[in-house]
Amino acid sequence: MSGQTIALVTGANKGIGYEIAAGLGALGWSVGVGARDEARREAAVQKLRAGGADAFGVPLDVTDDASVAAAARLLEERADRLDVLVNNAGVTGGMPQTPTTVDPSAVRTAVETNVIGVIRVTNALLPLLRHSASPRIVNMSSSVGSLTRQTAPGADTGPISAAYAPSKTFLNALTVQYARELRDTNILINAACPGYCATDLNGFRGVRTPEQGAAIAIRLASLPDDGPTGAFFDEDGVVPW
Repeated sequence: MSGQTIALVTGANKGIGYEIAAGLGALGWSVGVGARDEARREAAVQKLRAGGADAFGVPLDVTDDASVAAAARLLEERADRLDVLVNNAGVTGGMPQTPTTVDPSAVRTAVETNVIGVIRVTNALLPLLRHSASPRIVNMSSSVGSLTRQTAPGADTGPISAAYAPSKTFLNALTVQYARELRDTNILINAACPGYCATDLNGFRGVRTPEQGAAIAIRLASLPDDGPTGAFFDEDGVVPW
């Protein structure tokens, strides 16, 4: 395993996360399937293995300190390093989300998973990422988090959102701050927009497949050492902040 790239994808038992894990596995990488639900996690691992991927399960609730610490120990015991972290786990926070009527708990829920969860997981795994020769971090964001697009006249940026969209704006800002702190290291960290994919997060209303949405994360996870950091991408290139 010493020469094999090792990755962890959070929220990888279904949807875009699963397809990211499948795509990384297809590269010959060893991929940790991070997920809370044991049955779904193990079903995903078995499906990935049946498709030829070197997959393993990682019990992981990104909102729980003890769970994240246990996941870090599992990865340390497995290989004493991590090459790629894809922070994919996310929630909407519940609906409706019009600012004048939103339940503050919906905002709290979205931020706890989509932002604080990323901080919790990233910081717990940074010691292992620092042991990698070419560490990469990919934060799965969304174009609805782009303030530029949200304020462009006539732009179609989905329903008004006081929880989910701002949580992705927060995540984008966080990605920039991590990149600033880590600029003198070999860690590359970027945000990725998968596009409007049909997943249970949106009631399968999306127009893209999870496999299509996973492509940008796979690309950013496998960047060369002189690749970008602190940027926001979709399949067409840079997404404006």
